[in-house]
Amino acid sequence: MRDQILGCILGGAIGDALGGPHEGKRPPIEISDDDEWRLSDDTQLTLATCEAISSCGGSADPAAIADHFARWHRGGRVRGMGASTFKALSELVAGGHWALVGRKGEHAAGNGSAMRAAPLAFCLDPNDQAARQTIRDVSRITHHHEEAYAGALTVVIAVRAAAGGAWDGSNSLLRLVAENLPDTQVRDRLIALAEIGAELPLLELARRFGCSAYVVESVPLALCGASRIGKLDFKTVLIELIACGGDTDTNASIAGQVMGALIGRGGLPEEMITRAPERGSVEAVAGAFAESMNFYE
Repeated sequence: MRDQILGCILGGAIGDALGGPHEGKRPPIEISDDDEWRLSDDTQLTLATCEAISSCGGSADPAAIADHFARWHRGGRVRGMGASTFKALSELVAGGHWALVGRKGEHAAGNGSAMRAAPLAFCLDPNDQAARQTIRDVSRITHHHEEAYAGALTVVIAVRAAAGGAWDGSNSLLRLVAENLPDTQVRDRLIALAEIGAELPLLELARRFGCSAYVVESVPLALCGASRIGKLDFKTVLIELIACGGDTDTNASIAGQVMGALIGRGGLPEEMITRAPERGSVEAVAGAFAESMNFYE
């Protein structure tokens, strides 16, 4: 399980760094070896979440997670934030309560809580109602919206299924996740993508359904990409997902987290691990997080 945790966190960081230079560009996007890799808030807030859980002995406490977000923001360690995340973290630094600072209304349905939810999969069982409430609370630190919560829950279910063996790359990840989601647009989009099947290129799916930071577009597309790891390798999935344009770093980061949880650190391409920015810090935080876990059966 340690290998899978490291694969999840490091895989997400690789996707974040690979997609970062192309965020917001129009498709089709071609990746260059000259692209500058750097980490964004996708990875930084995921690591802050890992640190908070480690500090609580493996328990996910929304107040502790919000406190770590504020520390990272105060220290200038969070880059590339969207408006909802920036608002929440700025208000946390100013003394706002974690349950009140998150953005509300239609503009709160972004993917900012989903991008950092992966660590919760290793300490919370999404089949448990109390655990779901915790996932909702952690999501609402930045996003007070049912779809944002559904996106975060989607990532938790997918990562847990990949790490725990419920999804092995051959069965339908999209259907598995959709069956465990509340009635939301995120669930409906997952079902729609599952019905289309895996034959349609990701670029065409993005053209039909979108690939922006809107959680209903972003998370299902990222999961659709990750689900193709059985036919494509890790790097190819990320390249095809980034080629779609839109919120390239978050989409690739989420896909990298899910695929990394399945194949483990040992399954990640060595050349991508070597190039990963701040690799030492990422692996140190992920390793400490793994040590703090009481692993599920």
